[in-house]
Amino acid sequence: MSVNPASVTNPPAQFPENFVFGGATAAYQVEGETRTHGKGKVAWDDFLEAQGRFSPDPASDFYNQYPVDLELCEEFGINGIRLSIAWSRIFPNGIGEINPEGVQFYHDLFAECHKHHVEPFVTLHHFDTPLPLFEKGDFLNRETIDAFVDFATFCFKEYADQVTYWFTFNEIWADASNTYIEGTFPGGVKAHLAEAFQCEHNMMLAHAKAVLAFHNGGFKGKIGVIQSLEFKYPLNENDPADIKAANNEHVLQNQFLLDATFRGDYAPDTLECANRLAAVSGGTIEILDEDLEIMREAALYNDYLGVNNYQCRFLKAYDGENDLHHNGTGEKGTGRWRVKGIGEHVNKPGVPTTDWDWIIYPEGLFDLLVYIKQRYPNYKQIFITENGMGYKDPYKDGFVDDQPRIDYIEQHLRWLLKAMEVGVNVGGYFLWSLQDQFSWTNGYNKRYGFFYVDFETQKRTPKASAYWYKHVAQTRRLD
Repeated sequence: MSVNPASVTNPPAQFPENFVFGGATAAYQVEGETRTHGKGKVAWDDFLEAQGRFSPDPASDFYNQYPVDLELCEEFGINGIRLSIAWSRIFPNGIGEINPEGVQFYHDLFAECHKHHVEPFVTLHHFDTPLPLFEKGDFLNRETIDAFVDFATFCFKEYADQVTYWFTFNEIWADASNTYIEGTFPGGVKAHLAEAFQCEHNMMLAHAKAVLAFHNGGFKGKIGVIQSLEFKYPLNENDPADIKAANNEHVLQNQFLLDATFRGDYAPDTLECANRLAAVSGGTIEILDEDLEIMREAALYNDYLGVNNYQCRFLKAYDGENDLHHNGTGEKGTGRWRVKGIGEHVNKPGVPTTDWDWIIYPEGLFDLLVYIKQRYPNYKQIFITENGMGYKDPYKDGFVDDQPRIDYIEQHLRWLLKAMEVGVNVGGYFLWSLQDQFSWTNGYNKRYGFFYVDFETQKRTPKASAYWYKHVAQTRRLD
């Protein structure tokens, strides 16, 4: 870091006129209707049913309630919405047969967005590979890469007149880590670092092929990818072992994917670390020369990067065996992440955490954005496509006072403005989430939204944070 955040004392008082103030959603987490209207299955359907803990139906019933949510967007100054297209709602089997009802649903949804002056930012894959492709290996199987590109190309053509802003994938790191490291996603295993890296590479190859299909097809609009990024700090800045632990996870989560995005290949220091970590789990990473040719070409045409950022990480050296426990209940202090060959997640004294053990350290967003600007000067623009705080929202007498969420958002927006002052080009901010939604591994008690959802009646209630955000969006100021 060559910029000292403490020296940036006077961030711009006002966001630019074209800055997007948005809210984020994902098809499986909001739509409901997961097995109706011609939609094909995804691995989550049977996985959640077997667990018996919670169901994605009706979630926020967005499939039927989207006009209500978009009207709320317009009322509360939210001029952008992240949406994802459920692949299996268009192609029930991932390839082949098309579901006309699913195709028409998204036409109607995008039309409603524009009716309410809310720009749709559309993601093509948000953790929901169609089941037949998932059962054949998901993105570890290169057939899925080609199937995804065909799906993406169909969407580019079908919705060309309604969608300007596209993202190929949401959080490639989360897909890889939750499936092959933490084991919390369907088919998940633990601490298979080689498979995690291979998944990351193959998904970035799929991204590159989709970007080239978009560019070569002459479609109007813009395209990019969303990465889940966290700045990594050694717990002891003077301990070489802690520094190495922080760098290990930095390469695994951040640098490997950002190299693939902006270079189209992997720098020598990235490859050295990736190959060393893959060997820890007894594997290797297959990266073909023809992959890199495609990725290098596509790197020229990334219009923006979506950054999902909720926290940073502090790491210390760890020499023991793998010890992983996901805090999916909000029982504070129960999460553990100790991975052989990488390091251990720890809390730094004095830094607060949420009930789900997520660190609240907004300076980490500043350091992350400046890192991207410095290492990848060819980046064009960044959108903060997810940021927010899971909270057990208190609902009382028709009102939700979620002041901790307001504090969290305000702190992150202030550090975002500081990054913009030192030259980081940021085009918008999307809160995760627009409304309360189903959470993949937490169910329904972990709420993120501006709008409180009674999941039995589907009634929406604006929270205190919604009124606060409306003021910020309308004035473009943090007063």
